Amino acid sequence: MFFRSKRKNRRLTRAYVLDVKLSATQRRQSRLRRLWWFCGSTLILTATAWLGWRGGELTVRRFVYQNPTFAIRGLQIETDGVLSTEQIRSWAGVKVNDNLLALDLARVERDLKLVPAIESVIVERALPSVLRIRITEREPLAQVAFAEPPASLVSHRFTLDGNGYFMFPIEASQRAIPVDSGNEHLPLLTGIPTRDIRPGRQAESPQVRAALQLVQAFRGSAMAGVVDLKQIAVGTPGSLLITTAQGNEVTFGLHDFPAQLRRWRLVHDHAQRFGKHLLTLDLAVANHSPLQWADVTSVTPPPAPKPLKASPYRKKHV
Repeated sequence: MFFRSKRKNRRLTRAYVLDVKLSATQRRQSRLRRLWWFCGSTLILTATAWLGWRGGELTVRRFVYQNPTFAIRGLQIETDGVLSTEQIRSWAGVKVNDNLLALDLARVERDLKLVPAIESVIVERALPSVLRIRITEREPLAQVAFAEPPASLVSHRFTLDGNGYFMFPIEASQRAIPVDSGNEHLPLLTGIPTRDIRPGRQAESPQVRAALQLVQAFRGSAMAGVVDLKQIAVGTPGSLLITTAQGNEVTFGLHDFPAQLRRWRLVHDHAQRFGKHLLTLDLAVANHSPLQWADVTSVTPPPAPKPLKASPYRKKHV
């Protein structure tokens, strides 16, 4: 009685379980059911995603891209130069009533920058219905002409801005200001090889860059309004030959143009006091510049210099 063993909980004992193996047909059916379930779930998810995408696209198109609320009703175009707003709008390819949100601003900016006369562009949306375009134009400082333009060039005359970019002349129909303020007053650069003329590209010749710097320095010098720059020859390395409408030929070095212009004014005033007309002057020589002059009575009276005109370009000089 004292050594009777305690009853064990049969639930805690391990018992033999009969192994029952499924037949090959049942295993195949089970796999097919799982495969059909997976394919059906994938098809349902794909269809749901496609319907959601198409529904979202149609919703955006209906309530955004075709919404009359976002139609362009105000087109604000600002420029600091002479181009007309209608010409800028035409180049931008934008029309009133176009959808503002559907408009590709990068495309508009790219198309406008392809115009050589335009330096920079800012395009902005002002919701719900205003598009703003701000243009910075290149101001022409000189012109280049060909007696017989090559077949690759559609025009025989081009202009250059202060940074040396070649541009097509702006036609009268493209201007917002009168035609009488065209490019006729700009000095003509000669000696530029035809292969270097690339509209929309920048001149690489140091002679051309120096000539443009000289034109800029001349505008702010004491010689402005005294003589008119007519022609600048850039074909001679190391120097620039200036021809004025008053019959002067002045040779410049490629550096320190303000100092050379001051020397020119001193020589000009000295010639005026003694009744002389300056024919040639070589300012590339630093000391004792060679010059040639003649009596005023022995030469044809030179034309009076043209009065200075304010630039139509509203540049922001810093």
